[in-house]
Amino acid sequence: MVSMPFNRKMDCAPTLTDKEVINFCRNGYLILPGVVPDEINRRTVEYLDTVDDTYEPTPIMEQDWFVEGVLMNPQAAGAVRSLLGCDFTLPAIISNHRGALPCAGQGWHRDGGSVYTDKLEYLQVFYIPETCTDDMGPTVLLPGSHFMRIKAPMMAHLGTLRGTVSTAGPAGSIFLTVYSIWHKRSAATSGPRGRSKFRNLLKYNYWRTEPPRRDWIVEGDIDFNVIDFNPPAGYFEQFQGGLAAARMFCWLSGISDEYEKRGGQCWPIVHTVRKKTNQMGVPPSLANPPTG
Repeated sequence: MVSMPFNRKMDCAPTLTDKEVINFCRNGYLILPGVVPDEINRRTVEYLDTVDDTYEPTPIMEQDWFVEGVLMNPQAAGAVRSLLGCDFTLPAIISNHRGALPCAGQGWHRDGGSVYTDKLEYLQVFYIPETCTDDMGPTVLLPGSHFMRIKAPMMAHLGTLRGTVSTAGPAGSIFLTVYSIWHKRSAATSGPRGRSKFRNLLKYNYWRTEPPRRDWIVEGDIDFNVIDFNPPAGYFEQFQGGLAAARMFCWLSGISDEYEKRGGQCWPIVHTVRKKTNQMGVPPSLANPPTG
C-alpha cells in the first residue's frame, strides 16, 4: 500500500502535442476512452461496493494499484503533465458521484469555487470504472463554456443546449476538464448494468506547482497564424471565444506577457491568412519565424 499519497508531487513524460493543448484550451475538456485496464476497473468497483460506498472514498488513494493504475495511468497522467507541467500534485480528496439507476438528471452548473481566469492552475478529472451508456445518465459538457460568464441562478432554467458532448464511454474512461466548464448529469432511464447497482463516477483535482512553459510535445512545423482557436459551440460574441482560448494557450506556454489584444483583425481572429503570413499581434514566440 502507498502511504499518505495526498498532494504528493509527481512527474512523468508529457503526451499532448501543441494542437492537442490548443484543442483543450478551445473545448475545456479531453476525453480518454477506456484507458484504465479492466483489472483495475474491477478492483475499483469492488472497493466502492464493499469497502467504501461514501461520497468521499479518499482512502482508496492508499491503494498502490489505484495510484498506479488510475491516478498515474500513463495516458491520463501524461495529459495532466502536459497541461500542469512537471511536479504536479496528486489529489487531496476523491469524490464519488455514486448515483442509483435509474434517476433524474441535474441542471446545468459550474462547480463551486469556480473562477473566471485564463490560467490553468488545476484540473478537474473524472474516472468511470464501469461502462456508462447514454441511458445511464452520463455527464454532459458544453464545449468552450469555461470562458462563459454566468451566475448559477441564471443557469437553472436552461434545458437542452446545442453542441453539447456526452461523456458516455467504456469502462476505464477518464476525462479531464477545466474546473469551471458547464456540465450536468443527464437523466438515467435504464436500470443497473453489470455488477454494480450504481453509476460510480470518481472525481478529483490535480494541481500545478511550477510556472507554466511550453514543454509538452512541441510541433516544429505548426503555423499558429492559421490555427482556429474558436470553441466549437457558438455561444460567444464574435471572436471572443477564440481570443480567450488563445490567451489561455499563451499563458500555458509561459508567454502571457507577449499576448496583446490589439482589436480589429488581430491574432488569432483571421486564421484564413496565407501560410507563413504573420497576423498583427501574433506573439513573437509563435510567429513565423519566431522572434522571441
